[in-house]
Amino acid sequence: MYRWEITRAAMAQRVFAIVRKESYDQAAAAADGLLSAGLTTIEISLTTPFALEAVTTLVREVGDDAIIGAGTVLDAASARTAVDAGARFLASPSLDEEVIRTGHRYGIPVFPGVSTPTEVVRALELGADALKLFPASAHGPGWIRDVRAALPQAALLPTGGVTLEDAPEWIAAGAAACGMGAALADGDRDVVVKRVGDLLGRLEEAASGDRPQD
Repeated sequence: MYRWEITRAAMAQRVFAIVRKESYDQAAAAADGLLSAGLTTIEISLTTPFALEAVTTLVREVGDDAIIGAGTVLDAASARTAVDAGARFLASPSLDEEVIRTGHRYGIPVFPGVSTPTEVVRALELGADALKLFPASAHGPGWIRDVRAALPQAALLPTGGVTLEDAPEWIAAGAAACGMGAALADGDRDVVVKRVGDLLGRLEEAASGDRPQD
């Protein structure tokens, strides 16, 4: 797929899971549960032991049925190794020009971290495909609404502190998608399946503006 196709597919459900675990086995189990629940975009954080091996295995197993990316990509070296492992996108909590340059060299979209309007503009100038608002807990859905009023071209992905309760508010405010970690992935398979299904329905309502009135 082209970069824009990967980006669009990664945001199609308006939520992506961030898997950050203490072992390869835990990460693989969490990813398997999320995929079984019907989630189609998963980011494996490079802080997870053997994260690149997990990326390679998942990409081989899911093919084009899901988008598997690498997260916490901080520099050009880790960007290149993530690309080599098969990552379909690169995400970072920070804004680094070389990470964007490396991803784009190999046709991979990059979602760097931003936390100010100045960083948003800089990331857009560098060609970022979407922008992680990190940490989202330091802001609020109103931040998305205000920034996009001035910069409607910015595809913003609030990440870090997004909850099941407030994720629809972020989408209603104009976020392209929300990144969620333990709040989405923790629990046994049945719990995760129900949680993901409920959330996807609520996000679809929020995106359409068809939210229930209080």
